Amino acid sequence: MITIVDYQMGNLRSVSKAIQRVGEETLITSDPGEIASAEKLILPGVGGFKDAIAELNRRDLANPIRDFIDSGRPFLGICLGLQMLFDSSEEGGQHEGLGIIPGEVVRFPADPALKVPHMGWNQVQITQPTPLMQGIEPGTHFYFVHSYYVKPTDRSVVAIEADYGAPFCAAIWRNNLHATQFHPEKSQGNGMKLLKNFVSLDAPGE
Repeated sequence: MITIVDYQMGNLRSVSKAIQRVGEETLITSDPGEIASAEKLILPGVGGFKDAIAELNRRDLANPIRDFIDSGRPFLGICLGLQMLFDSSEEGGQHEGLGIIPGEVVRFPADPALKVPHMGWNQVQITQPTPLMQGIEPGTHFYFVHSYYVKPTDRSVVAIEADYGAPFCAAIWRNNLHATQFHPEKSQGNGMKLLKNFVSLDAPGE
């Protein structure tokens, strides 16, 4: 069973259907107890950082998410679910994140040659062999929709990069914590492979 965090700002149904397509059942919940007891957890996200963090805090979900990650069980953040793991974001002012990964979320710089948001397919490069990319060829394409990107303080957590005017972090990996800026649920075959790899990860004690 894969538990998906519901805070009214995630692409819940598309993520849930994608997980079901790779052979696993899902539970969509905003209950802190169900999140705390999950076997594997996905934090999706679409929308603005400020409102998303406010909703997590309002629903008392921030600490259960932190505790889940600390427990060593498999965790996947998607898009805004990656960005909220960081210390802060400059989207709409300065706002505190969950503070799980040191670093910040910044806007793509102004460039007449590039449209913001960065939207559509983009090629990625694997910077360290994350388990989520097992069986996926280097240089493949994933689907992105975002105006802001993460800048980790510790470069060792960067697992995948893409280029949009300059290289940026497209995914992170630290122990049991995995998170992508792109949307695997919208990325067709390779996105399904990535989600299948997540579903197949062992939880502690398995």
